[in-house]
Amino acid sequence: MSAVLRVEDLSVAFHTRGGTVHALDRVGFTVGAGETMALVGESGSGKSVTAYAIMGLLEAAGRITGGRALLGETDLLATDLSRIRGRRVAMIFQNPRAALNPIRAVGRQIADVLLRHGGATSGNARARAIEALRAVGIPDPARRANAYPFELSGGMCQRVMIAIAVAARPELLIADEPTTGLDVTTQAVVMDLIQAMAVQTGMATILITHDLALAAERAQRIAVMHAGHVVEAADTATLLTRPLHPYTARLIAATPTAAGSLDALQSVPGGLPDLRGSTIPPCRYAARCERRLPACDGPLVTRSAGDHAVACANPLEAVA
Repeated sequence: MSAVLRVEDLSVAFHTRGGTVHALDRVGFTVGAGETMALVGESGSGKSVTAYAIMGLLEAAGRITGGRALLGETDLLATDLSRIRGRRVAMIFQNPRAALNPIRAVGRQIADVLLRHGGATSGNARARAIEALRAVGIPDPARRANAYPFELSGGMCQRVMIAIAVAARPELLIADEPTTGLDVTTQAVVMDLIQAMAVQTGMATILITHDLALAAERAQRIAVMHAGHVVEAADTATLLTRPLHPYTARLIAATPTAAGSLDALQSVPGGLPDLRGSTIPPCRYAARCERRLPACDGPLVTRSAGDHAVACANPLEAVA
């Protein structure tokens, strides 16, 4: 499988009044054509910051301090993304109603993307926008094209976001918590739509979620993030049945579908470390880890066995 996106040593810092927050430290992963890769971890682990850095959407205080994000041969971190976003890369945001323009009809918003990136003309943009709404399962799309976001349900707004994101058939789609705030049935519909678009177009997908069960169901590969590090990455089946990093094992034990009863669920002890200043430990999980050794205070080294990689000095199993 050819790599659509290769992220290498991506580092991001935020300069705040309280100090410099080292939000990402040498993050790396790949996503192949037609593949869904999930970024999983607690809130604050750096999943969304990774997405915003790739998309060139970091807030003003954020700075990329190192690394590359290669879309084919194009380094997204060193490129003017105004002609790439929407055409080659696209993103679905956590709050679709807030992400949509509140004073522009949803059909016009899809047409805007088609006119700029999808080869549409003023004569056929509306018809293509209506067809895009039909493709994501919105009933009576000709009428709904005239609606404004406040007139649609959260599920409908998320479908509109998907239609906008895939309108120009991008090579890469980033879905940032795409089912947040939706009921269970609508969640399944939204994920089915994203999956169908990926199969149809060969689009690579990054699914950002704190829900390990959702990642297990929808992703072929999972990268686990903790405090700005990718601590483990593997194909989904391998990672869930043979985790190597203690944090991954804890996440699995804390996932309801992985336990036979509520009594079997386990919490992840401790909290994320303070990422300000220059005294951050090499392993940002060490203070929470029951397997900590003196070697954990040395440089953090990522070891790999085939496609299974782990950043841990004392993994649950030996790594070649």
